[in-house]
Amino acid sequence: MFTGIVEETGIVREAHDNGDGRRLVVGADVVLDDVAMGSSIAVDGCCLTVTGFGADDRGAWFAADAVPETIDRTTLGGSAEGDSVNLERPMPADGRFGGHIVQGHVDAVTELEAVHEHLDGSRRLAFRLPDALSGQIVEKGSVALDGISLTVAAVDGATFDIAVVPHTLEVTTLGCRVVGDRLNVEADILARYVAGLAAAGRLPDERTGGQGEHD
Repeated sequence: MFTGIVEETGIVREAHDNGDGRRLVVGADVVLDDVAMGSSIAVDGCCLTVTGFGADDRGAWFAADAVPETIDRTTLGGSAEGDSVNLERPMPADGRFGGHIVQGHVDAVTELEAVHEHLDGSRRLAFRLPDALSGQIVEKGSVALDGISLTVAAVDGATFDIAVVPHTLEVTTLGCRVVGDRLNVEADILARYVAGLAAAGRLPDERTGGQGEHD
């Protein structure tokens, strides 16, 4: 489990097809302090398994494979050498819970539609609301974008807004995002389960005396 508090940004050193998946080699530092084979690292919000690591004259690095399911649901299929990516290790059991519950299981990809600069250095970003996440992204709720824990400022029809403080713009990839960029979205886990219960007819219904339709 992750919290959406990015520990550092890494640089994609290599990205190449591996069968119908994709292999990434990412230069990093902080997230490799306690790395081991099989460790999990969230890369732009996608939980990946470390399949190799080491260091050379360019610094420390780790390798991970994105399987076809990951390629289909995320932006990692388009990763290229030189790209910056947000990195986070799983939260330790005795760690501080700074963001919200992030599983590293990306739901969909969104697109940045508008950027408004504020005088205090913050920005308000408007994103397309994926149809599959309608009702799961709500005003003042939490959402993870490229692995960053953020609060939803507003939802307006087919878009949702995020207000981003200068610090987050500086220490994550959000600071270099421009209109048209695509980002990974993970809905809040509570909203995800409520949506699943509603779809299965398991929520109380006043018309049936408070029982779900399958009870």
